[in-house]
Amino acid sequence: MSRRKRQFSYADWSLDALRKAFALQMIRQDLFPATVTEPIVPALWLQEILQRGQHLALASEKARSEFIIAPILLFISDLLEKNITVYSGVRFDVDKEKGLHGICDFILSRSPALPTVQAPVFMLVEAKKNDIEEGLGQCAAEMVAAQWFNQQENTPIATVYGCVTTGETWQFMALQENTLCMDDRKYFITDLTLILNRLKQSLAV
Repeated sequence: MSRRKRQFSYADWSLDALRKAFALQMIRQDLFPATVTEPIVPALWLQEILQRGQHLALASEKARSEFIIAPILLFISDLLEKNITVYSGVRFDVDKEKGLHGICDFILSRSPALPTVQAPVFMLVEAKKNDIEEGLGQCAAEMVAAQWFNQQENTPIATVYGCVTTGETWQFMALQENTLCMDDRKYFITDLTLILNRLKQSLAV
């Protein structure tokens, strides 16, 4: 009896494999051209949590998620008047045959809080082993799934955004039709105001 072949999931994708499977064009460019935006001042509670959490976050990936990434996303949700729902560690199965399924680290939905993920969505991947490059394929696959999901739910949007982060470093991406754009710069937690601005821009379109 032959063994059943394990299904491909988000975490299995590399950028090159995804490009070939879905006929994607990949480019690198400035995703956020200079525009006049009001600087976002982080709330005092966020600054305090991040200051304390950065030391604890060195312990594990779970600690980074809880003490750095989650508080930032919670602040963004408050900033956008809770019109954003943050889902953590949820299954997002869009097309198992195409390998677009699995558990997602974070999904941000531009909709009020509901038990199930609602379109349209933004995908955020926590980089494993502090390696941003290794997380790009997974994030891009989740963005392709998000694009399909939004279309299936009759809420298509022109651009699906995603991000891979270690907590300390943030790499933003955007999917427009079949073109995957990677921001030509990375952002660091020392540039917290810029990270918050980029998240707001990605979610408020």
